[in-house]
Amino acid sequence: MSNLLEICGVTKVFGGLTAVDNVSFDVRRGSIVGLIGPNGAGKTTVFNLITGNYRCDRGEIVFDGQLLSRLPPHKIVYLGIARTFQTIRLFQNMSVLENVLAGRHCRMKAGLLASMLHLPSERKEEREALKFALHELEFVGLREHAAQRASSLSYGNQRLLEIARALASEPRLLILDEPAGGMNEQETEELMALIKKLQSRGLTIILIEHDMNLVMQACEHLVVLEYGRKIAEGPPEEIQNNPKVIEAYLGVD
Repeated sequence: MSNLLEICGVTKVFGGLTAVDNVSFDVRRGSIVGLIGPNGAGKTTVFNLITGNYRCDRGEIVFDGQLLSRLPPHKIVYLGIARTFQTIRLFQNMSVLENVLAGRHCRMKAGLLASMLHLPSERKEEREALKFALHELEFVGLREHAAQRASSLSYGNQRLLEIARALASEPRLLILDEPAGGMNEQETEELMALIKKLQSRGLTIILIEHDMNLVMQACEHLVVLEYGRKIAEGPPEEIQNNPKVIEAYLGVD
């Protein structure tokens, strides 16, 4: 199985703070990789570098053979990378369906003239986008809520809506930033099942998560950061017994 994503010696500095320090790891196609570490370890910064929200000061990020380091976020989405956010970022006053359609926009090809004149090609594309969006809502279990305002959903369902919106862009790599944050135990179990279903669709997934039960059960490979540096990497059963990881989370007696 080949690598879909390669992080090669990536460094990001903010003023005098080195948020990510010479980090390297690979993500194999079809795998679920967990990026873990204490608060402030640099995990979300790595995600922002992958998605083009930040640019690397040093190092390279390669996605399916293409260098990402200088591409803007919208082009990275078009290549097949989608994400959710640590803090929910939905269009709260739009409907659930409209939120997912917003995620579909990058795959729609009708130009300004076709849209203004409402040409047959544009109408066909709109129908296909609607069908696609409803399919993704069905997949995450929100089809019956399609007409509701996003703000009316429970917290757990808003998390699922973010995932549906990301799926609407047809990603090959899905990046989930603390998707279980704020969820109860039942919602977390349902999320775990959903992540496995996503993998069965052929998606590659990178996950930041503080729920260690979810991480250990869902992920096949873990990368551990502390103070911006990679301190460990390997399968979950190896990582949970790694002295450096235990020290990073629990400290030293």
